[in-house]
Amino acid sequence: MTAKIKLNAASGGGSVSLQAPSNTDQNRVISLPVSADGTILTTTNPKAGNIIQVIQAVKTDTFSHLNEAFADITGLSVAITPTSSSSKILIRYGGCMGSNSNRVGHIRLMRDSTAIFIGDQGATSSQARASSTAVQANSYYQTAFGGEFLHTPSTDQATTYKLQIAAGDQDYQVHIGRTHDNSNEFSRSKTPSFITVMEVAA
Repeated sequence: MTAKIKLNAASGGGSVSLQAPSNTDQNRVISLPVSADGTILTTTNPKAGNIIQVIQAVKTDTFSHLNEAFADITGLSVAITPTSSSSKILIRYGGCMGSNSNRVGHIRLMRDSTAIFIGDQGATSSQARASSTAVQANSYYQTAFGGEFLHTPSTDQATTYKLQIAAGDQDYQVHIGRTHDNSNEFSRSKTPSFITVMEVAA
C-alpha cells in the first residue's frame, strides 16, 4: 500500500502530497467536510484573528517601590518573537497592589523602553500617565489592577513587554502582591500577578 498520495497542480508544474507517518500502530481518519468548500490553514498561513502563540509570566513573590519614578517590576516581563511583522500582540495583565492609607500607585505597560497603553498628557507634564492606578483605603488592603491592550509592533523581531510601577508621591511606598503592613494574619494575603502576551494573526 502506498504511503503517499500525490496531487499534481493544475498549472505551474508543482505538486502536493498527503503522506502517512513512517511508522504507526494506529488507524487514523482525516474527514473532509461536505457542507462547504474551504482552505486548510497552517501555522505559516493562519486565519486572521487566530492565536498563533501565547507566552505568560506569573509572579508569586512581592515587589516594593518607594519613588515617583517608574521602575520595572521584577518578574513581570515577557519576550515574544512574532512569526510575521503584520501580526498584532494582545496583552493582558493583572495583580494586586498595596500601600499605606490613602496612598496611590501607578502601573505602566511598556514595549521595550517605550510606554504604551497610557493616558494622554494632562495640563502639566508632572501628572502621571499610567495604564492602571490603584488607591488604598487602609494599609491592610490590596486593590486589584488589570488591563488589556491590542498592540501592533510591526516587527518580526523579539519584542519585550513588561510592567512598571511608580508611587503616587515621592514619600509613598507601594507594593505588588502584599499589603503595606505585611502582617502575618490570615486577612493579609499574598497575591499573584501576571502578564500574558498572545500573537494574533492579521
